[in-house]
Amino acid sequence: MDIASLAFLTTTTKFLIFLFKISTALDTIAPSQSLSDGKTLVSRDGTFELGFFSPYDSQKRYLGIWYGNMPGRTVVWVANRSNPINGSSGLLTINGTGNPVLLSENMTVVWSVSNLTKEAQEPILQLLDSGNFVLRNKNDGDSGIYLWQSFDYPCDTLLPGMKLGWDSKTGLNRHLSSWKSSNDPSIGDFMWEVQLNTNPELVMWKGTQKYYRSGPWNGIGFSGGIALKPNPIFGYNFVSTEEEVYYIYNLKNKSLFTRIVMNQTTYNRQRYTWNDVNQSWILYDSVPRDRCDSYGLCGAYGNCVTSELPVCQCLKGFKPRSLERWNLMDWSQGCMRNKPLDCETGDGFVKFSRLKLPDTTHSWVSKTMNLRECRTKCLQNCSCMAYSNLDIIERGTGCAIWFGDLMDIRQLPADGGQDLYIRMNASETEGKAKPKMKIAVITFASIAMVSGILIISFAIYKRKTKSTEQTANNTQNNQNNDYHNEDFELPLFELSTIVNSTNNFSINNKIGEGGFGPVYLGTLIDGQEIAVKRLSRSSGQGLNEFKNEVKFIAKLQHRNLVKLLGCCIQGEEKMLVYEYMCNKSLDSFIFDQTRSKLLDWAKRFNIICGIARGLLYLHQDSRLRIIHRDLKASNILLDNEMNPKISDFGLAKTFGGEQTEGNTNRVVGTFGYMAPEYATDGIFSDKSDVFSFGIIMLEIISGKKSRGYHQLDHSHNLIGYAWRLWKEGKSLELIDPVLGESYHLLEVMRCYHISLLCAQHHAEDRPSMALVLLMLGSETPLPEPKEPGFFKDKGRVDEGSSSSKIESSTTNEMSISLLEAR
Repeated sequence: MDIASLAFLTTTTKFLIFLFKISTALDTIAPSQSLSDGKTLVSRDGTFELGFFSPYDSQKRYLGIWYGNMPGRTVVWVANRSNPINGSSGLLTINGTGNPVLLSENMTVVWSVSNLTKEAQEPILQLLDSGNFVLRNKNDGDSGIYLWQSFDYPCDTLLPGMKLGWDSKTGLNRHLSSWKSSNDPSIGDFMWEVQLNTNPELVMWKGTQKYYRSGPWNGIGFSGGIALKPNPIFGYNFVSTEEEVYYIYNLKNKSLFTRIVMNQTTYNRQRYTWNDVNQSWILYDSVPRDRCDSYGLCGAYGNCVTSELPVCQCLKGFKPRSLERWNLMDWSQGCMRNKPLDCETGDGFVKFSRLKLPDTTHSWVSKTMNLRECRTKCLQNCSCMAYSNLDIIERGTGCAIWFGDLMDIRQLPADGGQDLYIRMNASETEGKAKPKMKIAVITFASIAMVSGILIISFAIYKRKTKSTEQTANNTQNNQNNDYHNEDFELPLFELSTIVNSTNNFSINNKIGEGGFGPVYLGTLIDGQEIAVKRLSRSSGQGLNEFKNEVKFIAKLQHRNLVKLLGCCIQGEEKMLVYEYMCNKSLDSFIFDQTRSKLLDWAKRFNIICGIARGLLYLHQDSRLRIIHRDLKASNILLDNEMNPKISDFGLAKTFGGEQTEGNTNRVVGTFGYMAPEYATDGIFSDKSDVFSFGIIMLEIISGKKSRGYHQLDHSHNLIGYAWRLWKEGKSLELIDPVLGESYHLLEVMRCYHISLLCAQHHAEDRPSMALVLLMLGSETPLPEPKEPGFFKDKGRVDEGSSSSKIESSTTNEMSISLLEAR
């Protein structure tokens, strides 16, 4: 027999053995069957295999899925990744209720499936050619209807056809998480998921810190990615609907293999393709790609440019916020505008091209607006910092706008990135620049015109001078007496008294920083401590709010409202003088890991009840019926006995007669606390405050912030997280761990229940504060809460937009305003 014949016989024999292996291997398990250690399931085409394995030098056993016809063992999914079996006696079967279970030697359940989509009838487990391990009813055949599937619970690998993202109906978050190490498949600290914002994007987390983000989807790709050229291997898409938000990719050539893996060792998301010639995996691409992909490297308004040294550059029209740190290559403080914005007189926009769009956490989108309408919407809102097209296909459609500082921007190559229009002082925009010749012509013409007018107007000026001076004097006198004509019903402090009490506004006396200026601790001659809120001279806003707060709070007297002692109005100085709260604000306790331990459940419950009593007084029992409109943890002050006092009435509104709600074109408040109907349509009522109260209750119970809260395995905000835990029967997971076991469980659960009732989406479903107090003080059965206000995008502004017209006791608050034409 010649060599060629021998080679043909050998190849034929291997092929027949391979076919025999496929034809005899099982791909299913029925209720009467089981899979023991040493046996495997093989998909019909032989691509994937399921069985027991030990990673590298580990002696522990895991049930997993790997490629079946490749050398070595490339594991793509592990069932019991956090609960290994010691010894080789594992058993996979289907129990009497139709649920898959994995048992150890002593018949202890190591892993199981319980959350089936529907009732199991003649269930079977099957390993599909896609690598998906499914539980289905036998009669469903290949319909694609599954009771459960491993594709919904990925580990560190994303296979073609798998969805990375959210099922909004069930709250399921399909995300990747790395192995802890090469011989330990338990969950590491490196994770990749879809972050749910109004403009969702892919985000990698290293522990609790953002590590990398893709930028939002623009119809073609992610704005932070380098444009992928057409390739013969795979295609990809991003789907965002009311029911699902996910990323998916599929193979173009079914004979090829590719996978995406989260690598704990290198902290990369890596895409591999299989090379048949070399019989090995080839790295196709990975992210982060370079240093500029590191999240927030250059701080706010910093642009990361890989071709520059240093890589961090301030955007044109910006300068380092701290030049000293910037020169030391500490870019964390970012950049600031060369010229401050001037929303009152008019700002403009500067176009920046080929950028990775900023972090979308604080953004809003409309799928129906064009770019011109988007610009108008942003210009009307003093807190809108930038806008861009949502979709860049053809000429571009949709609108995306950003609030607050713009984070995580980078410059991309010529074929990547997107146009971003950033708000600037009008003098910095191109539309205001004038050629020198044009300026010269205008100047000459102006001089000629003025020369002629001066001759004619001189006599008129002489005649009217005396009358004008008299008018000016009368106007000045009226302005100086404006505040004294107000019926403030409060004592007026002399400026010298305030200056002496605060050590001339010493930095050592500063105890807070709000939207309109700083707050200082002062001590009067008699030893009384006071808190002085000083309106910033450069604020350019807040005068009406100042007068508003004085008039409102002067007429309010309640143990759960902060007491205003007086005000100081002298020259350009305008200050409010409060009683000093030695324990400062509620947020300084519940969000601090150390100080939160000082608030046991009894104190927290007392705070909840105190806030409720204060709100009831405002809504029902005061001389004026008042809607606060900016209720939040930082506006709840605590006295020396930890009793709560509602403060900051600068944005409050009154109702008269039988009026129950109002409407405004200027929506004000704080991100994360605003009721949906107020954020979207400007409709406010006492139920708006009730919604904010519900959010504060959740913060007190959980010790977590509503705004910017992120839970790796759950929703993107606190109210969504709390709702899902409630629906899944996992309410205890919300309770602040620092409480230990010192709380009254029924009381905590009742408060949890009431908070969800307060935060329901529709205002008419929420209880009044009178009913809230009744529910807090009794044990009567409570109604089932309806879905809370998640601020889902409906093509309008409803994603937590709020106002910059606020006074805050902390500097890390973000507030925005909506100025809508109606």
